[in-house]
Amino acid sequence: MTHELVHHDLRINSYGSYLRRRFGCRVSKVNVDAGFTCPNRDGSKGSGGCIYCDNASFSPAATQSVVSLERQIEEGISYHRRRLGSEKFIVYFQKFTNTYASIDKLRDVYYRALARPDVLGISVGTRPDALSDDALLLLKEIARTHYVCVEIGLQSIEEATLKWMNRGHSFSDYLKTVERLAAADLDVCTHLIYGSPGDTPATLRKTAELLGTLPVNSVKVHQLHVVRGTRLEQLYRAGQVPLLTVAEYIGGICDFLELIPEHLSIQRLYGSAPLDLLVAPAWGLKNNSMWYAIVNELKRRGTWQGCRFDSATLRVSNL
Repeated sequence: MTHELVHHDLRINSYGSYLRRRFGCRVSKVNVDAGFTCPNRDGSKGSGGCIYCDNASFSPAATQSVVSLERQIEEGISYHRRRLGSEKFIVYFQKFTNTYASIDKLRDVYYRALARPDVLGISVGTRPDALSDDALLLLKEIARTHYVCVEIGLQSIEEATLKWMNRGHSFSDYLKTVERLAAADLDVCTHLIYGSPGDTPATLRKTAELLGTLPVNSVKVHQLHVVRGTRLEQLYRAGQVPLLTVAEYIGGICDFLELIPEHLSIQRLYGSAPLDLLVAPAWGLKNNSMWYAIVNELKRRGTWQGCRFDSATLRVSNL
C-alpha cells in the first residue's frame, strides 16, 4: 500500500485523519439539537417521517433542544477534551433537518455555534430537498472564515427504496443539491443506509461507483436497524423486513470501500441505537468493534479503500 490518504493499519481514509491533516490537530464533532423539525413530518413534504425514524435513537440524551445551544456545546467539548484530548471542534447540527427554518433562525444558531475560538466550523445535517438558496448563501458566507460541511441524507440511490422509506425526495433531488453545494465550494458528506429490502450488494457497489464521479468529500454508512415506535418496527414484527447478518454487512461494506476513491473520507461505517430502543439487529457490537471487524476483513482480503477504483478513468476496475 502506497496510497498517501489511506492509513496503513486502518486500510481506509478516516474522517479523523482527514481533519488532522487539514487542521494539524485532533478535531472532534460535537452533536447539538437546535430545535429543528422536518418537512417530512410537518406536512410540507409528507407526514409521519421516514419509515425508520425515531431521532431519540441517534441523538445523545444531553443534546436536547430544551438545553441551550451554548450548554450543549460546552458539555460536548468538555467530554471530547476529556476522552480524546481533542483541541479543536466542529459543531454538528444533527437532529432532523437543520436547514429547514427561517434564514434568521439559521443565522442565529450557526453563528452562536461559531462564537467560541476553539470551534473551527459547523457540520449541518439536512435533506436534498430542504436547502433554500438563502440557506446556501448563508453557508457559503460562513465558509469564508470557517469550515462548513453539509451532510445530505440520501440513504439509497434506488427510487423504489426511497419510496419504501417514505423519504419524500428523489435521487435527482440529491444530485441537484450536490451540484449546488459543490458550486458553492462547500464540503459534502453523503449519508447511506445498507440493508433495506430491494437494495442488494450490487446496489451498494453501484453506489460506490457513482460516488466516485461526484464532488463528494466524505461518506457515512450504517445498517438498516429497527427501533421502537417506528413504522419499520411494525413491518419487521410482521415478518416483512429481512435484515442483514453481521457477516453480510461487513462483506458488503468492504466491497463498498474497495470501490470508492481514496480521497473520500469515511465518517461512519456503523450505526447503533440505545439498547432500550433497539429492536433488531441484535449484533451486540459497539461502533469501534464493528469498525475493526471491517478493518480486519480488509486485512484478511489484502485490500484497502480505493484498491478497485481507477482514478484515471473514474471507472471501477477489476483487481
